[in-house]
Amino acid sequence: MKFKKIGILLFTVIAGATFLMGCGGDDTGSAKKEITYSKSQGPYSELFEKGIKPILEKKGYKVTGKDMSDLLQADVALNEGEVDFNVEQHTAYMENFNKKQNGHLVALTPIPTVPAGIYAGSKSSLDQISDGAKVAVPNDAANTARCYALLQKVGWIKLNPEKDLSTVTQQDIIENPHHIQFTEMKSLNIPAVRGDFDFIVITGSIVYNANIDPSTALATEDILPHLLLQLVVLDKNKDAQWAKDIVSAYHSDEFKKYMGEHNNGLWYIPKDNQ
Repeated sequence: MKFKKIGILLFTVIAGATFLMGCGGDDTGSAKKEITYSKSQGPYSELFEKGIKPILEKKGYKVTGKDMSDLLQADVALNEGEVDFNVEQHTAYMENFNKKQNGHLVALTPIPTVPAGIYAGSKSSLDQISDGAKVAVPNDAANTARCYALLQKVGWIKLNPEKDLSTVTQQDIIENPHHIQFTEMKSLNIPAVRGDFDFIVITGSIVYNANIDPSTALATEDILPHLLLQLVVLDKNKDAQWAKDIVSAYHSDEFKKYMGEHNNGLWYIPKDNQ
């Protein structure tokens, strides 16, 4: 009789635990209708809010933005589950975060991206490049590399062909016929001192935040696949229905129509989104 009571007690405990597990939060469940994203002051959050959020709300989602001071903070929040996704980084940045911060982030689909560009400083035309010209470029690794790749595209420098364009640095410049003097500095500070340089090279979010007309770019990059912006989630949520619905929204006819009506030349649209 004693053993029978023990058996009944164990069954009750196991059944109760199973029930609690079934009722617990499951981000991959199809019932999840409240989703949170990291929000920044820039074009990517704004595009999401104006072009994608309304599509999701029509599907019954409550979509909430959580303000972040920078992308690192946004990725930490995503990695720790404070938010569900973000739309402000390319694969190169994400992979670097995963490596250095023991992250578990995955990219689900490329999304519209603002290319890096060369903009006028004290000189207004690429033809005005001269010996000893001063050029400002971003000092963060991924964007430094893409800007040197752009400078190679316009023929101002030549990079070591044995190096991956996604990781090149100033040390990989093997030809600099104009003896350009490069200053690497924080991207956000470049627009404010553009008059101190002959030319500046900045990325799309900086162009947007500084209210620079993107049509004034003297040259823009050919965006490499690893530099396309991505919808990013935790790896455990990559198959969640809500994540699939966000991907679908970026590929929807409604969003294509929105981009057709609102792209003023700022955005490069991946082929999958066209």
